[in-house]
Amino acid sequence: MEGITFCEVLKLNNPIIVDIRDNYSYCLGHINGAINIPYYNLLSNYSRYLDKNKIYYLYCDYGKQSAEISKRLNSFGYNTKNIIGGYEGYYK
Repeated sequence: MEGITFCEVLKLNNPIIVDIRDNYSYCLGHINGAINIPYYNLLSNYSRYLDKNKIYYLYCDYGKQSAEISKRLNSFGYNTKNIIGGYEGYYK
């Protein structure tokens, strides 16, 4: 599984950024353009949300949970990358 920094993500052309935190946390603040798919929804129904032909950049609060979710989704054949440091790394 690969990780990527926010600086690297910002250099990409139209990246699909997924905030896997709960709806409440997302509403309190998120990265512009990020879509909110709480991790429990994503893991229970990933084929509804993800396309195996696209790359998704996932983040959580600190990067640990999104790293684990990314690893699991990649084992199912999806192409995801964890954003290192999570929202806290972006916010600071």
